[in-house]
Amino acid sequence: MYFKEGKAKVELAVGKGKQAHDKRESLKKADARRDIDRVLASRRKR
Repeated sequence: MYFKEGKAKVELAVGKGKQAHDKRESLKKADARRDIDRVLASRRKR
């Protein structure tokens, strides 16, 4: 919301959710990152 020439204006936008193939890719990346973090954490403990 902003003011212009003494009037309050509101800007709206429409968003779309991820497609199924995008979700699968994100899950793969998150899973790989989790595995890497797990290995690094176990090496730091030693």
